[in-house]
Amino acid sequence: MTGKRISRKAPEAFRLLLLVFLVAGSLSFSGCTDGLAGGSSVDPVATVPSEKSETELLAEIERKFENPAAHYELGAFYHRSQQWTKAEYHYSRALSFDPAQRAAQAGMVKMYTDQGDTAKAEQFASSYMRQAGRDANESLRLAWEFEKLGLNAYAMRCFRTALSAAPDSAEVNKQVGFYYLGKGDEANAKQYLRRSFELNPRQPDVSGALGRLGVVVESPEAPPMTMEKQ
Repeated sequence: MTGKRISRKAPEAFRLLLLVFLVAGSLSFSGCTDGLAGGSSVDPVATVPSEKSETELLAEIERKFENPAAHYELGAFYHRSQQWTKAEYHYSRALSFDPAQRAAQAGMVKMYTDQGDTAKAEQFASSYMRQAGRDANESLRLAWEFEKLGLNAYAMRCFRTALSAAPDSAEVNKQVGFYYLGKGDEANAKQYLRRSFELNPRQPDVSGALGRLGVVVESPEAPPMTMEKQ
């Protein structure tokens, strides 16, 4: 290939890379960190059990009984087939090996809800929310696990806890804004996404979402580059 051909295709390749970057930035829900405990942003995609069979999961547990992920997935498997005793056992085992496994916590609450035992569901949910409430990030993670299972009232309580713990967190306001956006509540989505953008304007996912909601925002310009003296 000649140098002349490379020069003609380079701008096209650059534009393609730029387009990919912009699309990824606007669709991504994980933004910059902003000083929350733990130092990392929260992935709003909740844990999803794998498609492993009962036999495969039992084999994993046979190899290593102290495997919280395998116990959680097996609990979810039995939950879906309404084998309540087995589901409760494996959710409990998952939490005994990893007391902060938010997916298993949400699964336990959902299991009691599905059985019609709302009092027990509330008891366990309140306990898990108190545990997670020590850290705004953990409240957000539990919120998304509740949301995945359709437990929106519990999810909203977790989001409120996170907001109370870190009202001036761009990350918390962003996650709450995206939660409302996913529910089609544009008014609340705008409120929290705007607040997130005010706190940290360098969030392409937030500015992109606001733009789609008809809110005009101006992202800060990159600082000018200076040439070092030779």
